[in-house]
Amino acid sequence: MLSSAAEAEDVVQDAWLRAASAPDDLASARAWLTRVVTRLCLDRLKAARARRETYVGPWLPEPVPTRAVDTAEELAARHESVTMAFLVLLETLTPAERAAFLLREVFDDEYREVADVLDTTPEAARQLVHRARTRLADRRPRYEAPPERQKEIVTRFLNALRDGDHARLE
Repeated sequence: MLSSAAEAEDVVQDAWLRAASAPDDLASARAWLTRVVTRLCLDRLKAARARRETYVGPWLPEPVPTRAVDTAEELAARHESVTMAFLVLLETLTPAERAAFLLREVFDDEYREVADVLDTTPEAARQLVHRARTRLADRRPRYEAPPERQKEIVTRFLNALRDGDHARLE
């Protein structure tokens, strides 16, 4: 969600500190942590948006160094199947839509759970997912990304998929 390794690490640290003081009687630790991390990410994205208003040129996530995949064929197959969908997702959706869409479509959370994470109603969460689907169907990017940056973004995403790293995917 943050498109920055440093920002993501800061959010994890903040969530870890909050988890230390979490109530003992949580119904679901996973749901609580998902909500905390998503809200921290959204707060950081709001702050980043304010900083980016003066930025000239297209803004894209920073690349994260990762280890190489086992074979070139494996990378090519993964790259081909995921590239366009992921780039359209990144370029098209607002932060709230992106969070709602990922939680619902990728992690298969119920609208109630999505609403809890985003601190909204289930109806509003459903609307965010609907808007995200509509934007994705329209295929209208909010900005154009240079091909080399697109490759870096997709590589990060594919590596997280390959490693089964749920936290990086979130």
